[in-house]
Amino acid sequence: MALPMKPVFIACLLLMALTGCASKKTADEQQAQTTYQDPRDPLESINRDIWDFNYDILDAYILRPVTVGYMTVVPKPARTGIANVVNNLNEPASFVNALLQAKPRSAAISLGRFVLNSTLGLFGLFDVATRIDLKAQDEDFNQTLAVWGVGDGGYLMVPAMGPTTTRGLVGGVVDGLYFPLGLLNSNLTITRFTVSALDGRERLMSMEQLLNESVDPYAFIKEAYFQRVEFQIYDGNPPQKEEDEEYLDEYLP
Repeated sequence: MALPMKPVFIACLLLMALTGCASKKTADEQQAQTTYQDPRDPLESINRDIWDFNYDILDAYILRPVTVGYMTVVPKPARTGIANVVNNLNEPASFVNALLQAKPRSAAISLGRFVLNSTLGLFGLFDVATRIDLKAQDEDFNQTLAVWGVGDGGYLMVPAMGPTTTRGLVGGVVDGLYFPLGLLNSNLTITRFTVSALDGRERLMSMEQLLNESVDPYAFIKEAYFQRVEFQIYDGNPPQKEEDEEYLDEYLP
């Protein structure tokens, strides 16, 4: 069930769509990298190189400039409508995953959202469902596998996509097979991905400073990713954990 997310979760969500800003390795970041080995991240050296490629090159020279141009040329109401259409395509997957997780209420809401937004909302152009308090549930197969007891697997930084895990990668593939995503041809799939990336990057503009002020942006985003996924799996009420203050101090300015 979708619940309000803290800024760190929102930042991570947007960064997953190839968003972010250029990250230059500082002395503090290099020190943090060498003093802590994360068992969740067995491919850290490779992942960090991919991070640099994603955010120092793809974002700096392609995504951010294109997003700025998109925001300049396309009016805000039109951008919102286009994003709504893309988001509406995910509702059937959310419906199925809610059923697989034994969440009948969430499943009913996702189904109701798809029907309302696809009809009264003109194929999802207008988010009619949210206006009557049927909020997006955002259930996916990654969460379903977690509920079934499947572990995260290794952390991965995917080129042109961002942070995930082996479980998350598998979940994303399965979600893409559901109706109507499974019926989209390659051109429509690319268009959907592009719109999602531009929408996510636009929303991140006001959050860039949060990432820039982190001692180790790579580690910050990794922690944000795992926290966000846990937040989703437990419907906004993850179990309380004792924070490792010594570890956290390594990444705080």
